[in-house]
Amino acid sequence: MELHDVWFVLIAVLWTGYFFLEGFDFGVGILTKLLARNRPERRVLINTIGPVWDGNEVWLLTAGGATFAAFPEWYATLFSGFYLPLLVVLVCLIVRGVAFEYRVKRPEENWQRNWEHAIFWTSLIPAFLWGVAFGNIVRGVKIDQNFDYVGTVWDLLNPYALLGGLVTLTLFTFHGAVFTALKTVGDIRERARKLALGVGLAAAALALIFLLWTQVNGGDGKSLVALVAAVAALVAALVANQAGREGWSFALSGVTIVAAVAMLFLTLFPNVMPSTLNEEWSLTVTNASSSPYTLKIMTWCAAIATPIVMLYQGWTYWVFRKRIGTQHIAADATH
Repeated sequence: MELHDVWFVLIAVLWTGYFFLEGFDFGVGILTKLLARNRPERRVLINTIGPVWDGNEVWLLTAGGATFAAFPEWYATLFSGFYLPLLVVLVCLIVRGVAFEYRVKRPEENWQRNWEHAIFWTSLIPAFLWGVAFGNIVRGVKIDQNFDYVGTVWDLLNPYALLGGLVTLTLFTFHGAVFTALKTVGDIRERARKLALGVGLAAAALALIFLLWTQVNGGDGKSLVALVAAVAALVAALVANQAGREGWSFALSGVTIVAAVAMLFLTLFPNVMPSTLNEEWSLTVTNASSSPYTLKIMTWCAAIATPIVMLYQGWTYWVFRKRIGTQHIAADATH
């Protein structure tokens, strides 16, 4: 296996890790409107991800940086062609981080309500747009012989990509609901499980259509295995949720995300961004990669730094592993 193939796999792993971790972050943010009935319950939801949300976003920074360093042509075409939707995602992530920190800085009703609206919308919009973006990456976009994107933003809003957006939106919401059930106690825990069932069924139907569409368009035996694993894991997650096994349900919903993202990258390889104008103009792991020396240096750096980062993040989750409820929210934090 060549180094550019190795880095394609590593970038796939980084994006998978990001969607696994940030997926339940987005889901919890969406649930602040769909599940929480009052301000203390919204505070409980926010506190379930409070210690970890910023660490989860590190995976996005790493995935973007690795793409830039390992596949500069891919990075340039992707970020120029998808400039507007990626800018919207970036603005949402910035506002979302500010909202988490600023919401309780002042006691006024309007101040806190506005930041709560911000948390909801800046969780929902990226959850949808990431699916649209990856749907277009797998489907292919208008790339010319110079590896430049020559389409418009409206070309990105095609049925396949929009369906991909609905899949990530519902799947992340389900992931967030089972995470909430895992991390809370009392009535909010029971309501999270009930909501997870409805959202999970919708996610299962949409994901099945989207993944079958993907398989028919460009899949092979390996991607079919990933498809079956994703669907089976999602069904098992729903069963575990109904049985009250929140830990298993969360783990299986994570397996669903991992398998689904793996299927997309398996379908994509050896391309990194197909051209719908001419197959010869597609960006591949070969023509879009950096020099072998650059990839070699990156490999050594990743081998040293990655285990350290993962151990630290795992320790963070262990420290903040206990369940919480409204009884754990201080009175001055529920205004």
